[in-house]
Amino acid sequence: MLTHFPIFGGLRGFRLAWLRTDFTAGLAVAAVAIPSAIAYPAIAGLPAEVGVYASILPLVGYALFGPSHKLMVGPDAATMTVLAAVLATLPLATTEDRVTAAAALAITVGVFCIIAGLLRLGVIAAFLSKPILVGFISGVSISIIVGQIQRLTGVRIEADGLFPPIWELIQKAGLVHLPSLILGGSLIALLLLLTHWRSPVPPPLIVVAASIAASALFDFSGMGIAVVGELPHAFPSLSFPINSNLPVKELLLGAGAVWLVSFGSGIVGARSFGARDKFDVDANAELVGLGAANVAAGLFSGFPVTISDSRTAVNLSVGGRSQMSGLVAALTLTAMLLFMQGAIRLLPIPALGAILVAAALSLLDVAGLRAIWRVSRMEFIFALIGMAGPISLGVLNGVVIAVAATLLYVLLKEMRPRDALLGRVPGRKGFYKLHRARNAEPIPGLAVCVVQGSLLFFNVDYVRARLLEVAKALPANTRWFVLDASAVAQVDSTAAGMLEELRSDFAERGLRFAIAQLHHEPMEVLTRAGTIHSIGEDMIFEDLEEAVSAFRHAPRNHVQKAG
Repeated sequence: MLTHFPIFGGLRGFRLAWLRTDFTAGLAVAAVAIPSAIAYPAIAGLPAEVGVYASILPLVGYALFGPSHKLMVGPDAATMTVLAAVLATLPLATTEDRVTAAAALAITVGVFCIIAGLLRLGVIAAFLSKPILVGFISGVSISIIVGQIQRLTGVRIEADGLFPPIWELIQKAGLVHLPSLILGGSLIALLLLLTHWRSPVPPPLIVVAASIAASALFDFSGMGIAVVGELPHAFPSLSFPINSNLPVKELLLGAGAVWLVSFGSGIVGARSFGARDKFDVDANAELVGLGAANVAAGLFSGFPVTISDSRTAVNLSVGGRSQMSGLVAALTLTAMLLFMQGAIRLLPIPALGAILVAAALSLLDVAGLRAIWRVSRMEFIFALIGMAGPISLGVLNGVVIAVAATLLYVLLKEMRPRDALLGRVPGRKGFYKLHRARNAEPIPGLAVCVVQGSLLFFNVDYVRARLLEVAKALPANTRWFVLDASAVAQVDSTAAGMLEELRSDFAERGLRFAIAQLHHEPMEVLTRAGTIHSIGEDMIFEDLEEAVSAFRHAPRNHVQKAG
Protein backbone atom coordinates (compact mmCIF):
# COMPACT_ATOMS: atom_id res chain seq x y z
CA MET A 1 0.00 0.00 0.00
CA LEU A 2 1.06 3.62 -0.54
CA THR A 3 0.88 4.26 3.18
CA HIS A 4 3.93 2.03 3.59
CA PHE A 5 6.11 4.56 1.75
CA PRO A 6 8.13 6.96 3.94
CA ILE A 7 6.31 10.01 2.57
CA PHE A 8 3.12 8.83 4.23
CA GLY A 9 4.60 8.86 7.74
CA GLY A 10 1.51 10.44 9.30
CA LEU A 11 -0.69 7.68 7.85
CA ARG A 12 1.69 4.79 8.48
CA GLY A 13 -0.02 1.90 10.26
CA PHE A 14 -3.51 3.25 9.60
CA ARG A 15 -6.30 0.85 10.55
CA LEU A 16 -9.97 0.92 9.60
CA ALA A 17 -10.79 0.80 13.31
CA TRP A 18 -9.30 4.28 13.60
CA LEU A 19 -11.58 5.75 10.93
CA ARG A 20 -14.44 6.64 13.27
CA THR A 21 -12.30 8.57 15.77
CA ASP A 22 -10.22 10.14 13.01
CA PHE A 23 -13.39 11.29 11.21
CA THR A 24 -14.79 12.81 14.42
CA ALA A 25 -11.44 14.43 15.22
CA GLY A 26 -11.26 15.87 11.69
CA LEU A 27 -14.67 17.50 12.06
CA ALA A 28 -13.63 18.95 15.42
CA VAL A 29 -10.36 20.30 14.00
CA ALA A 30 -12.27 21.95 11.13
CA ALA A 31 -14.73 23.47 13.59
CA VAL A 32 -12.00 25.08 15.67
CA ALA A 33 -10.12 26.08 12.51
CA ILE A 34 -12.96 28.11 11.00
CA PRO A 35 -12.75 31.13 13.34
CA SER A 36 -8.95 31.44 13.21
CA ALA A 37 -8.92 30.79 9.46
CA ILE A 38 -11.15 33.82 8.96
CA ALA A 39 -9.69 36.02 11.70
CA TYR A 40 -5.91 35.54 11.47
CA PRO A 41 -5.43 36.97 7.95
CA ALA A 42 -6.60 40.34 9.30
CA ILE A 43 -3.36 40.56 11.32
CA ALA A 44 -1.38 40.78 8.07
CA GLY A 45 -3.96 42.79 6.12
CA LEU A 46 -4.99 39.81 3.98
CA PRO A 47 -8.53 38.85 2.83
CA ALA A 48 -10.41 36.38 5.03
CA GLU A 49 -10.61 33.70 2.34
CA VAL A 50 -6.80 33.46 2.26
CA GLY A 51 -6.94 32.08 5.79
CA VAL A 52 -9.26 29.31 4.61
CA TYR A 53 -6.86 28.51 1.75
CA ALA A 54 -3.97 28.39 4.25
CA SER A 55 -5.97 26.00 6.42
CA ILE A 56 -6.83 23.42 3.74
CA LEU A 57 -3.83 22.58 1.55
CA PRO A 58 -1.22 22.62 4.36
CA LEU A 59 -3.19 19.86 6.11
CA VAL A 60 -2.87 17.77 2.96
CA GLY A 61 0.82 18.58 2.51
CA TYR A 62 1.61 17.67 6.10
CA ALA A 63 -0.49 14.48 5.93
CA LEU A 64 1.62 13.35 2.97
CA PHE A 65 5.08 14.38 4.16
CA GLY A 66 4.81 15.04 7.90
CA PRO A 67 6.14 12.44 10.34
CA SER A 68 3.62 12.83 13.17
CA HIS A 69 0.33 10.98 13.46
CA LYS A 70 -1.20 13.59 15.76
CA LEU A 71 0.19 17.08 15.16
CA MET A 72 -1.93 19.51 13.12
CA VAL A 73 -0.73 22.51 11.11
CA GLY A 74 -2.40 25.83 10.43
CA PRO A 75 -2.22 29.61 10.88
CA ASP A 76 -0.51 30.82 14.04
CA ALA A 77 -0.84 34.23 15.70
CA ALA A 78 2.91 34.70 16.25
CA THR A 79 3.74 33.68 12.67
CA MET A 80 1.02 35.98 11.31
CA THR A 81 2.42 38.92 13.28
CA VAL A 82 5.90 38.35 11.85
CA LEU A 83 4.36 37.96 8.39
CA ALA A 84 2.58 41.31 8.85
CA ALA A 85 5.89 42.96 9.72
CA VAL A 86 7.58 41.44 6.66
CA LEU A 87 4.78 42.53 4.32
CA ALA A 88 5.08 46.06 5.72
CA THR A 89 8.68 46.21 4.43
CA LEU A 90 7.75 45.22 0.86
CA PRO A 91 6.48 47.56 -1.93
CA LEU A 92 2.88 46.30 -2.13
CA ALA A 93 0.31 48.59 -3.75
CA THR A 94 -2.81 46.40 -3.75
CA THR A 95 -4.43 43.60 -1.78
CA GLU A 96 -3.63 41.27 -4.67
CA ASP A 97 0.05 42.17 -4.29
CA ARG A 98 -0.13 41.31 -0.57
CA VAL A 99 -1.70 37.93 -1.32
CA THR A 100 0.99 37.20 -3.92
CA ALA A 101 3.78 38.25 -1.56
CA ALA A 102 2.34 36.15 1.30
CA ALA A 103 2.14 33.11 -0.99
CA ALA A 104 5.72 33.69 -2.20
CA LEU A 105 6.88 33.91 1.41
CA ALA A 106 5.07 30.65 2.21
CA ILE A 107 6.86 28.83 -0.61
CA THR A 108 10.21 30.33 0.41
CA VAL A 109 9.66 29.36 4.05
CA GLY A 110 8.73 25.87 2.87
CA VAL A 111 11.92 25.55 0.85
CA PHE A 112 13.95 26.78 3.85
CA CYS A 113 12.25 24.13 6.02
CA ILE A 114 12.93 21.30 3.57
CA ILE A 115 16.58 22.27 3.10
CA ALA A 116 17.08 22.65 6.86
CA GLY A 117 15.43 19.28 7.46
CA LEU A 118 17.59 17.51 4.89
CA LEU A 119 20.69 19.13 6.39
CA ARG A 120 19.47 18.11 9.86
CA LEU A 121 19.41 21.66 11.14
CA GLY A 122 16.53 21.08 13.53
CA VAL A 123 18.97 21.86 16.32
CA ILE A 124 18.62 25.53 15.35
CA ALA A 125 15.35 25.56 17.27
CA ALA A 126 17.41 25.13 20.43
CA PHE A 127 18.75 28.67 19.99
CA LEU A 128 15.32 29.98 20.92
CA SER A 129 15.42 29.15 24.61
CA LYS A 130 12.22 28.79 26.62
CA PRO A 131 12.64 32.16 28.44
CA ILE A 132 13.20 33.96 25.14
CA LEU A 133 10.23 32.24 23.49
CA VAL A 134 7.93 32.83 26.47
CA GLY A 135 8.88 36.52 26.47
CA PHE A 136 8.70 36.87 22.70
CA ILE A 137 5.33 35.14 22.34
CA SER A 138 3.95 37.18 25.25
CA GLY A 139 5.17 40.33 23.49
CA VAL A 140 3.51 39.17 20.28
CA SER A 141 0.25 38.62 22.17
CA ILE A 142 0.30 42.20 23.47
CA SER A 143 1.07 43.44 19.97
CA ILE A 144 -1.91 41.49 18.59
CA ILE A 145 -4.26 42.89 21.24
CA VAL A 146 -3.22 46.46 20.47
CA GLY A 147 -3.67 45.70 16.77
CA GLN A 148 -7.37 44.93 17.28
CA ILE A 149 -8.26 48.46 18.43
CA GLN A 150 -9.44 49.43 14.96
CA ARG A 151 -11.60 46.31 14.51
CA LEU A 152 -13.21 46.68 17.92
CA THR A 153 -13.82 50.43 17.80
CA GLY A 154 -14.14 51.28 14.12
CA VAL A 155 -11.47 53.98 14.57
CA ARG A 156 -8.63 54.00 12.04
CA ILE A 157 -5.34 53.74 13.97
CA GLU A 158 -2.10 54.64 12.19
CA ALA A 159 0.42 54.59 15.08
CA ASP A 160 2.59 51.57 15.87
CA GLY A 161 3.93 50.15 19.11
CA LEU A 162 2.20 49.84 22.47
CA PHE A 163 1.39 53.30 23.84
CA PRO A 164 1.14 55.42 20.63
CA PRO A 165 -1.95 53.54 19.34
CA ILE A 166 -3.61 53.86 22.76
CA TRP A 167 -2.83 57.59 22.83
CA GLU A 168 -4.19 57.97 19.28
CA LEU A 169 -7.40 56.20 20.33
CA ILE A 170 -7.79 58.60 23.27
CA GLN A 171 -7.37 61.54 20.90
CA LYS A 172 -9.99 60.07 18.53
CA ALA A 173 -12.39 58.97 21.28
CA GLY A 174 -15.24 60.87 19.64
CA LEU A 175 -14.98 58.66 16.54
CA VAL A 176 -15.49 55.38 18.41
CA HIS A 177 -18.41 53.39 16.95
CA LEU A 178 -20.29 52.34 20.09
CA PRO A 179 -22.23 49.40 18.56
CA SER A 180 -18.96 47.88 17.32
CA LEU A 181 -17.27 48.45 20.69
CA ILE A 182 -20.19 46.98 22.65
CA LEU A 183 -20.38 43.95 20.35
CA GLY A 184 -16.62 43.33 20.46
CA GLY A 185 -16.42 43.73 24.22
CA SER A 186 -19.39 41.43 24.77
CA LEU A 187 -17.89 38.74 22.53
CA ILE A 188 -14.52 38.95 24.33
CA ALA A 189 -16.33 38.46 27.65
CA LEU A 190 -18.28 35.53 26.18
CA LEU A 191 -15.09 33.90 24.89
CA LEU A 192 -13.37 34.24 28.27
CA LEU A 193 -16.39 32.85 30.11
CA LEU A 194 -16.74 29.88 27.74
CA THR A 195 -13.04 29.16 28.12
CA HIS A 196 -13.29 29.39 31.91
CA TRP A 197 -16.31 27.05 31.90
CA ARG A 198 -14.41 24.65 29.60
CA SER A 199 -17.14 24.54 27.01
CA PRO A 200 -17.22 21.21 25.13
CA VAL A 201 -17.83 23.20 21.94
CA PRO A 202 -14.84 25.38 20.91
CA PRO A 203 -15.62 28.94 22.17
CA PRO A 204 -14.53 30.65 18.91
CA LEU A 205 -16.98 28.46 16.98
CA ILE A 206 -19.82 29.47 19.32
CA VAL A 207 -18.90 33.14 18.89
CA VAL A 208 -18.79 32.84 15.09
CA ALA A 209 -22.17 31.10 14.95
CA ALA A 210 -23.79 33.48 17.44
CA SER A 211 -22.43 36.64 15.81
CA ILE A 212 -23.50 35.50 12.32
CA ALA A 213 -27.02 34.75 13.62
CA ALA A 214 -27.19 38.12 15.40
CA SER A 215 -25.87 39.89 12.29
CA ALA A 216 -28.65 38.35 10.18
CA LEU A 217 -31.32 39.05 12.80
CA PHE A 218 -30.38 42.66 13.67
CA ASP A 219 -28.78 43.78 10.37
CA PHE A 220 -25.39 44.69 11.80
CA SER A 221 -24.28 46.07 8.45
CA GLY A 222 -27.17 48.52 8.49
CA MET A 223 -26.12 49.62 11.99
CA GLY A 224 -22.66 50.56 10.67
CA ILE A 225 -20.89 47.48 12.05
CA ALA A 226 -18.38 46.23 9.48
CA VAL A 227 -18.87 42.66 8.22
CA VAL A 228 -16.62 40.26 6.29
CA GLY A 229 -18.61 40.55 3.05
CA GLU A 230 -18.52 38.33 0.02
CA LEU A 231 -15.81 35.69 -0.31
CA PRO A 232 -14.81 33.87 -3.52
CA HIS A 233 -17.06 30.87 -4.20
CA ALA A 234 -14.34 28.82 -5.84
CA PHE A 235 -11.50 26.68 -4.59
CA PRO A 236 -8.11 28.35 -5.23
CA SER A 237 -6.34 27.20 -8.38
CA LEU A 238 -2.75 26.01 -8.49
CA SER A 239 -0.47 28.94 -9.30
CA PHE A 240 3.09 30.04 -8.72
CA PRO A 241 3.15 33.48 -7.05
CA ILE A 242 5.34 35.67 -9.23
CA ASN A 243 5.69 39.42 -8.81
CA SER A 244 8.63 41.08 -10.52
CA ASN A 245 8.35 44.06 -8.15
CA LEU A 246 9.19 41.97 -5.08
CA PRO A 247 12.81 42.61 -3.96
CA VAL A 248 14.51 39.23 -3.67
CA LYS A 249 16.81 40.22 -0.79
CA GLU A 250 13.99 41.52 1.40
CA LEU A 251 11.85 38.50 0.49
CA LEU A 252 14.57 36.06 1.55
CA LEU A 253 15.37 37.93 4.77
CA GLY A 254 11.68 38.18 5.64
CA ALA A 255 11.16 34.49 4.91
CA GLY A 256 14.10 33.72 7.20
CA ALA A 257 12.47 35.67 10.04
CA VAL A 258 9.11 33.96 9.50
CA TRP A 259 10.82 30.56 9.31
CA LEU A 260 12.74 31.05 12.54
CA VAL A 261 9.74 32.16 14.59
CA SER A 262 7.22 29.72 13.09
CA PHE A 263 9.52 26.70 13.45
CA GLY A 264 10.82 27.78 16.86
CA SER A 265 7.37 28.29 18.38
CA GLY A 266 5.91 25.30 16.51
CA ILE A 267 8.54 22.81 17.63
CA VAL A 268 8.26 23.95 21.25
CA GLY A 269 4.52 23.33 21.12
CA ALA A 270 5.05 19.99 19.36
CA ARG A 271 7.49 18.80 22.03
CA SER A 272 5.07 19.86 24.74
CA PHE A 273 2.29 17.76 23.17
CA GLY A 274 4.73 14.90 22.62
CA ALA A 275 5.76 14.89 26.28
CA ARG A 276 2.14 14.99 27.42
CA ASP A 277 0.85 12.27 25.08
CA LYS A 278 3.98 10.10 25.01
CA PHE A 279 5.02 10.38 21.37
CA ASP A 280 8.39 11.37 19.93
CA VAL A 281 8.99 14.57 17.97
CA ASP A 282 11.83 14.54 15.42
CA ALA A 283 12.70 18.19 14.72
CA ASN A 284 14.42 17.40 11.40
CA ALA A 285 11.51 15.29 10.13
CA GLU A 286 9.08 17.98 11.28
CA LEU A 287 11.01 20.51 9.19
CA VAL A 288 10.32 18.46 6.06
CA GLY A 289 6.64 18.12 6.97
CA LEU A 290 6.31 21.84 7.65
CA GLY A 291 8.14 22.52 4.40
CA ALA A 292 5.58 20.51 2.44
CA ALA A 293 2.73 22.25 4.29
CA ASN A 294 4.08 25.72 3.50
CA VAL A 295 4.82 24.96 -0.15
CA ALA A 296 1.26 23.62 -0.51
CA ALA A 297 -0.07 26.80 1.11
CA GLY A 298 1.94 29.06 -1.21
CA LEU A 299 0.97 27.21 -4.38
CA PHE A 300 -2.72 27.73 -3.56
CA SER A 301 -2.68 31.42 -2.52
CA GLY A 302 -2.12 30.80 1.20
CA PHE A 303 0.45 32.13 3.65
CA PRO A 304 3.06 30.59 6.02
CA VAL A 305 1.78 28.12 8.60
CA THR A 306 3.23 26.12 11.47
CA ILE A 307 2.20 23.51 14.01
CA SER A 308 -1.08 24.73 15.50
CA ASP A 309 -1.51 24.40 19.25
CA SER A 310 -5.30 24.76 19.21
CA ARG A 311 -5.91 22.32 16.35
CA THR A 312 -3.47 19.77 17.77
CA ALA A 313 -5.07 20.04 21.20
CA VAL A 314 -8.53 19.40 19.73
CA ASN A 315 -7.26 16.48 17.64
CA LEU A 316 -5.72 14.85 20.71
CA SER A 317 -8.72 15.52 22.95
CA VAL A 318 -11.13 13.87 20.51
CA GLY A 319 -8.81 10.89 19.97
CA GLY A 320 -7.30 11.39 16.50
CA ARG A 321 -4.97 8.51 15.71
CA SER A 322 -3.49 9.46 12.32
CA GLN A 323 -3.27 12.21 9.71
CA MET A 324 -6.55 10.92 8.30
CA SER A 325 -8.12 13.42 10.73
CA GLY A 326 -6.17 16.18 8.97
CA LEU A 327 -7.48 15.07 5.59
CA VAL A 328 -11.05 15.00 6.92
CA ALA A 329 -10.58 18.51 8.32
CA ALA A 330 -9.31 19.70 4.91
CA LEU A 331 -12.38 18.26 3.15
CA THR A 332 -14.71 19.84 5.72
CA LEU A 333 -13.11 23.26 5.29
CA THR A 334 -13.37 22.90 1.51
CA ALA A 335 -17.10 22.19 1.79
CA MET A 336 -17.48 25.24 4.04
CA LEU A 337 -15.67 27.42 1.50
CA LEU A 338 -17.88 26.25 -1.35
CA PHE A 339 -21.28 26.03 0.34
CA MET A 340 -21.39 28.38 3.37
CA GLN A 341 -20.59 31.71 1.74
CA GLY A 342 -23.96 33.26 2.54
CA ALA A 343 -23.44 32.85 6.27
CA ILE A 344 -19.77 33.85 6.40
CA ARG A 345 -20.33 37.16 4.62
CA LEU A 346 -22.48 38.32 7.57
CA LEU A 347 -19.73 37.68 10.13
CA PRO A 348 -19.04 41.02 11.91
CA ILE A 349 -15.48 42.32 11.96
CA PRO A 350 -15.59 43.04 15.74
CA ALA A 351 -16.15 39.29 16.20
CA LEU A 352 -12.85 38.63 14.42
CA GLY A 353 -11.15 41.19 16.65
CA ALA A 354 -12.64 39.51 19.73
CA ILE A 355 -11.39 36.08 18.62
CA LEU A 356 -7.90 37.47 18.05
CA VAL A 357 -7.87 39.21 21.43
CA ALA A 358 -8.92 35.97 23.15
CA ALA A 359 -6.28 34.01 21.22
CA ALA A 360 -3.65 36.60 22.15
CA LEU A 361 -4.61 36.42 25.83
CA SER A 362 -4.04 32.66 25.72
CA LEU A 363 -0.52 33.32 24.41
CA LEU A 364 0.26 35.71 27.28
CA ASP A 365 2.07 33.27 29.57
CA VAL A 366 2.04 35.04 32.93
CA ALA A 367 2.53 31.75 34.79
CA GLY A 368 5.55 30.96 32.60
CA LEU A 369 7.08 34.37 33.26
CA ARG A 370 6.47 33.95 36.99
CA ALA A 371 8.18 30.52 36.91
CA ILE A 372 11.18 31.96 35.06
CA TRP A 373 11.45 34.75 37.64
CA ARG A 374 11.41 32.16 40.42
CA VAL A 375 14.13 30.02 38.78
CA SER A 376 16.52 32.61 37.37
CA ARG A 377 16.49 36.41 37.51
CA MET A 378 18.95 36.58 34.59
CA GLU A 379 16.73 34.44 32.36
CA PHE A 380 13.75 36.59 33.35
CA ILE A 381 15.65 39.64 32.07
CA PHE A 382 16.14 37.88 28.74
CA ALA A 383 12.43 37.03 28.67
CA LEU A 384 11.67 40.73 29.10
CA ILE A 385 14.10 41.55 26.28
CA GLY A 386 12.28 39.05 24.06
CA MET A 387 8.96 40.63 25.06
CA ALA A 388 10.11 44.20 24.39
CA GLY A 389 11.03 43.48 20.76
CA PRO A 390 7.54 42.88 19.32
CA ILE A 391 5.96 45.57 21.53
CA SER A 392 8.34 48.49 21.15
CA LEU A 393 10.76 47.81 18.31
CA GLY A 394 8.69 45.92 15.75
CA VAL A 395 8.31 42.17 15.31
CA LEU A 396 11.23 41.74 12.89
CA ASN A 397 13.52 43.58 15.27
CA GLY A 398 12.05 41.45 18.02
CA VAL A 399 13.15 38.28 16.19
CA VAL A 400 16.69 39.62 15.87
CA ILE A 401 16.73 40.74 19.50
CA ALA A 402 15.40 37.38 20.70
CA VAL A 403 18.08 35.42 18.83
CA ALA A 404 20.83 37.86 19.80
CA ALA A 405 19.73 37.71 23.45
CA THR A 406 19.84 33.92 23.36
CA LEU A 407 23.35 33.89 21.92
CA LEU A 408 24.47 36.53 24.40
CA TYR A 409 23.07 34.45 27.24
CA VAL A 410 25.02 31.39 26.04
CA LEU A 411 28.20 33.46 25.76
CA LEU A 412 27.76 34.93 29.23
CA LYS A 413 27.33 31.43 30.63
CA GLU A 414 30.48 30.20 28.88
CA MET A 415 32.66 33.26 29.43
CA ARG A 416 33.19 32.51 33.11
CA PRO A 417 33.28 28.73 33.61
CA ARG A 418 33.22 27.61 37.21
CA ASP A 419 36.26 26.03 38.83
CA ALA A 420 36.95 24.18 42.07
CA LEU A 421 39.84 22.60 43.95
CA LEU A 422 39.48 18.86 44.55
CA GLY A 423 40.62 16.64 47.38
CA ARG A 424 40.14 13.27 49.09
CA VAL A 425 37.57 12.21 51.68
CA PRO A 426 39.17 9.75 54.15
CA GLY A 427 37.84 6.24 53.66
CA ARG A 428 36.16 7.02 50.30
CA LYS A 429 37.30 6.66 46.70
CA GLY A 430 37.46 9.46 44.15
CA PHE A 431 37.84 13.22 44.42
CA TYR A 432 35.48 15.78 45.94
CA LYS A 433 35.16 19.55 45.76
CA LEU A 434 36.83 21.07 48.79
CA HIS A 435 34.22 23.80 49.18
CA ARG A 436 31.31 21.35 49.16
CA ALA A 437 32.51 18.22 50.96
CA ARG A 438 33.24 19.10 54.59
CA ASN A 439 35.59 16.14 55.14
CA ALA A 440 37.50 16.59 51.88
CA GLU A 441 41.20 17.31 52.28
CA PRO A 442 43.78 18.36 49.65
CA ILE A 443 46.66 16.01 48.91
CA PRO A 444 49.78 17.62 50.41
CA GLY A 445 51.96 19.11 47.68
CA LEU A 446 49.36 18.46 44.94
CA ALA A 447 46.69 20.87 43.72
CA VAL A 448 43.87 19.40 41.61
CA CYS A 449 41.58 21.98 39.97
CA VAL A 450 38.57 21.23 37.77
CA VAL A 451 37.35 23.74 35.16
CA GLN A 452 33.70 23.19 34.25
CA GLY A 453 33.40 24.43 30.70
CA SER A 454 35.07 24.54 27.32
CA LEU A 455 38.22 26.61 26.83
CA LEU A 456 37.62 28.95 23.88
CA PHE A 457 38.93 32.28 22.68
CA PHE A 458 36.38 34.36 24.56
CA ASN A 459 37.03 32.90 28.01
CA VAL A 460 40.71 31.89 28.07
CA ASP A 461 41.90 35.18 29.59
CA TYR A 462 39.45 34.76 32.46
CA VAL A 463 40.39 31.09 32.98
CA ARG A 464 44.13 31.89 32.99
CA ALA A 465 43.68 34.74 35.48
CA ARG A 466 41.48 32.55 37.66
CA LEU A 467 43.92 29.62 37.72
CA LEU A 468 46.83 31.93 38.51
CA GLU A 469 44.76 33.37 41.36
CA VAL A 470 44.11 29.84 42.65
CA ALA A 471 47.83 28.97 42.37
CA LYS A 472 48.81 32.11 44.26
CA ALA A 473 46.73 31.03 47.24
CA LEU A 474 48.16 27.47 47.38
CA PRO A 475 50.35 26.35 50.31
CA ALA A 476 54.08 26.95 49.86
CA ASN A 477 54.83 23.21 49.69
CA THR A 478 52.65 22.66 46.60
CA ARG A 479 54.75 21.13 43.79
CA TRP A 480 52.21 20.05 41.16
CA PHE A 481 49.13 21.72 39.68
CA VAL A 482 46.85 19.25 37.88
CA LEU A 483 44.07 20.57 35.63
CA ASP A 484 41.10 18.18 35.69
CA ALA A 485 39.82 18.53 32.08
CA SER A 486 36.96 16.04 32.43
CA ALA A 487 34.41 18.86 31.93
CA VAL A 488 36.32 20.57 29.09
CA ALA A 489 34.45 19.47 25.97
CA GLN A 490 36.24 21.79 23.52
CA VAL A 491 39.45 23.77 23.16
CA ASP A 492 40.66 25.99 20.32
CA SER A 493 44.03 27.35 19.20
CA THR A 494 43.74 30.36 21.51
CA ALA A 495 43.18 28.03 24.46
CA ALA A 496 46.16 25.92 23.38
CA GLY A 497 48.39 29.02 23.52
CA MET A 498 46.95 29.97 26.91
CA LEU A 499 47.78 26.54 28.37
CA GLU A 500 51.38 26.86 27.19
CA GLU A 501 51.63 30.29 28.85
CA LEU A 502 50.05 28.85 31.99
CA ARG A 503 52.68 26.08 32.10
CA SER A 504 55.38 28.75 31.88
CA ASP A 505 53.70 30.87 34.59
CA PHE A 506 53.49 27.88 36.93
CA ALA A 507 57.12 26.90 36.24
CA GLU A 508 58.21 30.34 37.40
CA ARG A 509 56.34 29.65 40.65
CA GLY A 510 58.01 26.27 41.07
CA LEU A 511 54.92 24.29 40.02
CA ARG A 512 54.77 21.43 37.53
CA PHE A 513 51.68 21.67 35.33
CA ALA A 514 49.75 18.55 34.33
CA ILE A 515 46.45 17.78 32.63
CA ALA A 516 44.23 14.79 33.46
CA GLN A 517 41.13 13.26 31.88
CA LEU A 518 41.46 15.14 28.59
CA HIS A 519 38.84 14.20 26.00
CA HIS A 520 39.77 12.93 22.56
CA GLU A 521 38.96 16.02 20.48
CA PRO A 522 40.72 18.50 22.82
CA MET A 523 43.68 16.12 22.91
CA GLU A 524 43.94 16.21 19.10
CA VAL A 525 43.79 20.03 19.05
CA LEU A 526 46.48 20.38 21.74
CA THR A 527 48.66 17.80 20.00
CA ARG A 528 48.50 19.61 16.65
CA ALA A 529 49.19 22.92 18.41
CA GLY A 530 52.32 21.50 20.10
CA THR A 531 50.89 22.11 23.58
CA ILE A 532 51.14 18.46 24.59
CA HIS A 533 54.81 18.44 23.60
CA SER A 534 55.42 21.68 25.51
CA ILE A 535 53.76 20.39 28.68
CA GLY A 536 55.32 16.96 28.24
CA GLU A 537 53.55 13.74 27.42
CA ASP A 538 54.58 12.40 30.83
CA MET A 539 52.37 15.12 32.39
CA ILE A 540 49.22 14.11 30.50
CA PHE A 541 47.21 11.52 32.44
CA GLU A 542 44.23 9.33 31.69
CA ASP A 543 42.66 9.98 35.08
CA LEU A 544 43.34 11.65 38.40
CA GLU A 545 44.44 8.43 40.11
CA GLU A 546 47.22 8.06 37.55
CA ALA A 547 48.24 11.69 38.13
CA VAL A 548 48.38 11.14 41.93
CA SER A 549 50.50 8.02 41.49
CA ALA A 550 52.92 9.87 39.20
CA PHE A 551 53.11 12.77 41.65
CA ARG A 552 54.04 10.47 44.54
CA HIS A 553 56.81 8.81 42.55
CA ALA A 554 58.23 12.03 41.04
CA PRO A 555 61.50 13.57 42.31
CA ARG A 556 60.69 16.36 44.75
CA ASN A 557 63.09 18.82 43.13
CA HIS A 558 61.94 18.33 39.52
CA VAL A 559 60.32 21.48 38.11
CA GLN A 560 59.50 22.32 34.47
CA LYS A 561 61.62 25.07 32.99
CA ALA A 562 59.88 28.27 32.03
CA GLY A 563 59.88 29.29 28.40
